[in-house]
Amino acid sequence: MAIAPPDKGTPPDPAHPRNGFDRFFEITARGSTTSREVRGGFATFFTMAYIVVLNPLILGGAVDGDGKKLAIPAIAAATALVAGVMTLLMGVVARFPIALAAGLGVNALVAYEIAPQMSWADAMGLVVIEGVIIAILVLTGLRTAVFRSVPTQLKTAIGVGIGLFLTIIGLVDAGFVRRIPDVANTTVPVGLGVNGRIVSWPMLVFVVGLLFTIVLVVRRVRGAILIGILASTVLAIIVEAVAKVGPSFVDGKPNPKGWSLNVPELPKTIVDVPDLSLLGQFNVLNSWSRVGWLIPLMFVFTLLITDFFDTMGTMVAIGQEGNMLDERGTPPRAKEILLVDSIAAAAGGAASVSSNTSYIESAAGVAEGARTGAANLITGVLFLLAMFLAPLSVVVPFEAASTALVVVGFLMMTAVRTIDWTDYEIAIPAFLTIALMPFTYSISNGIGAGVITYVVVKLAKGKAREIHPLLYGVAALFVVYFARSPIESLVY
Repeated sequence: MAIAPPDKGTPPDPAHPRNGFDRFFEITARGSTTSREVRGGFATFFTMAYIVVLNPLILGGAVDGDGKKLAIPAIAAATALVAGVMTLLMGVVARFPIALAAGLGVNALVAYEIAPQMSWADAMGLVVIEGVIIAILVLTGLRTAVFRSVPTQLKTAIGVGIGLFLTIIGLVDAGFVRRIPDVANTTVPVGLGVNGRIVSWPMLVFVVGLLFTIVLVVRRVRGAILIGILASTVLAIIVEAVAKVGPSFVDGKPNPKGWSLNVPELPKTIVDVPDLSLLGQFNVLNSWSRVGWLIPLMFVFTLLITDFFDTMGTMVAIGQEGNMLDERGTPPRAKEILLVDSIAAAAGGAASVSSNTSYIESAAGVAEGARTGAANLITGVLFLLAMFLAPLSVVVPFEAASTALVVVGFLMMTAVRTIDWTDYEIAIPAFLTIALMPFTYSISNGIGAGVITYVVVKLAKGKAREIHPLLYGVAALFVVYFARSPIESLVY
């Protein structure tokens, strides 16, 4: 449900595309316009451009089993390159408005669990293996079949849960919601700001930017989310110039009143030469002889499950937001979407930047009116430019970009009305799916809880025939996924 109103003038006729570009991307056929696709492409980039900075911080802060670190400038350049190329590939092949980049959560798994037990090249080799396996599952039709085996209302719940997940990501990234230290006089895990108060300029910028964006959305202003991001960034730059707030960490010590991710200052330089030395630095075989077969196998399985189902949830949520799902809750060119996503996983490993995956932040672009892969052309080119224009890509702080995530979370939440809450057989699995995504900070955890509960409830009601045969296998895989630590302890 896009917030952008139709362009003024004669409505586009879906039966008569305006030119070859329109026909290829089906812009008119999907009720969109070129201007909406451009706005959507910019909105998606600004909402997820943080990965060019954050991925190097996560990977660059870890040490592998040989005591080596990856060079942060090289990680940043490769992160932008792979994100740009894979986003363009998604646009041209799948023609769907989903951008891709190094997956958060997966990169932490690679950095802090996998790499310390082997070399960086070995760890990235496992990521390549995982991507190849997923590609095989797509080409054989199994991944698409699994996707279609999930009940429609459970798919809706996945989209709603991701909406709440985006909201909490936005609130936490902006510092509006923070962890409360584990002290004796409280059992509350999170709270508002610092000690329950808005005490910093960055938090105030977030609140003002969010309210401004909400007003634009309510007034149906074209480009509301993108305008909100840009306006919030301008305000942040002005505030920093006057108040000299500084970063959230100074000399390694936390500064709770500082800016998150980036300090909003105009850069001294604009163009920089990218360092692409990490491309091709992976090894697919050495880890198996170095640490045995079980550790690599469990790591590949964990990566596989995470990428496999995160992307399914993401494309449902994006399709749901743009009203692009069919009667079975499937977006157009689902197989192509999943294939490009699997290629991106392998490409991320081959470039030493961790598995690349579809980004739910693409919903910001869809909320701006993007409906086709044409929006990806804008987002992809901006990522490629980010390799050279790294100083400009780090101007936007979380406090400015997160306004979009909260608003998009609301838009995705509205689909909750289509779930039949009077039917406990679907309502309870849907509820657990929705609740566990934000509360466990994982899309896969929510999907797994929903699928397992759905199968258990149906079996308890004596309705085994209503369960798609593939769903039994999916539920069993998720049981293994959740119990992988006890399994490891039993084997060793």
